[in-house]
Amino acid sequence: MALFYSEYWAFVFGVIGNVISCMTFLAPLPTFYRIYKKKSTEGFQSVPYVTALFSAMLWIYYAHVKNKATLLLLTINIYGFGIEAIYIIIFLLYASNKARLSTIKLLFLTVCGYGTMVILTTYLTKGSKRLSIIGWICMVFNICVFASPLFILKQVIKTKSVAFMPLNLSFFLTLNAIVWFFYGLLIDDFYIAIPNTLGFVFGIVQMVIYLIYKDAIPLESTKLQKPNDHVLNICEDVPNGALQPGPNQVVKSGAPAVAVIGGEDPNNGK
Repeated sequence: MALFYSEYWAFVFGVIGNVISCMTFLAPLPTFYRIYKKKSTEGFQSVPYVTALFSAMLWIYYAHVKNKATLLLLTINIYGFGIEAIYIIIFLLYASNKARLSTIKLLFLTVCGYGTMVILTTYLTKGSKRLSIIGWICMVFNICVFASPLFILKQVIKTKSVAFMPLNLSFFLTLNAIVWFFYGLLIDDFYIAIPNTLGFVFGIVQMVIYLIYKDAIPLESTKLQKPNDHVLNICEDVPNGALQPGPNQVVKSGAPAVAVIGGEDPNNGK
């Protein structure tokens, strides 16, 4: 009876996780509608979408190898793979030659890395050892993905501006992490549960920082000097004295936000 209830609730949390994850994957739609309308990727980068694509590929392989109680994990990542692939195709169609070449190189490295992992785990490992190695790779990669928004927190604290960190996206990512944590816990899979525990913690930290700085007065004309000597314009003065995000924006997507350094001005061509 206890096993039945565990499987039942695992299914419930898995379905809820699929629904929330579907909504999260669709979060960049306004960005890509803008790219389509302007026929330009402007200052946006492809890194978040290639990262999300690679994450989906890893979890699809993990679910395939485990082949037990992973149907819902498989469905959402196949869906995510398809959505991210569409985003990347659109990006490649409208990107500048430099951005297109950079994206192709990143995709090549992603495919090579994934292919190498599949070949090595297929021919050099067997059974539970293979699953364990793949699980650790998925877990470590997911922890890195969840930790990446900490860079944005540093910007928010320095500039006292939450323009880089929308509360609704942070909320849904946190909720998503909670649901998938319970799914992993109920199917007794710590490779799924552990990274989502950290995802929940990081999500709470983001929302707390947002609440602290949401009414703060942003620093004017703040610039952060990057190690490669590129400058990230955080805010610009506008005629009415208000502040708006600078030309080098932060991309917000289903994947963690990534700062765009030295990009094109999205205001060009308006």
